Amino acid sequence: MVSVYFDPEGDFLEVLFEKKEGYFRETDSDAVMEKVDMQGNIIGFSILKVSALKARQPLQVCLN
Repeated sequence: MVSVYFDPEGDFLEVLFEKKEGYFRETDSDAVMEKVDMQGNIIGFSILKVSALKARQPLQVCLN
């Protein structure tokens, strides 16, 4: 199951692949954070300032 949450006021998008405890860590992009569980497995990601992305080239980020 994938959960998607968008906060229009905060201009924030979050996508979770699993609902479990974890933390966010930086990626190569200032706009994207990956969420990992305590073992370092990717369980989701977030995108900050989503509305600013429509004026840029497609966003490409490698989640580790």
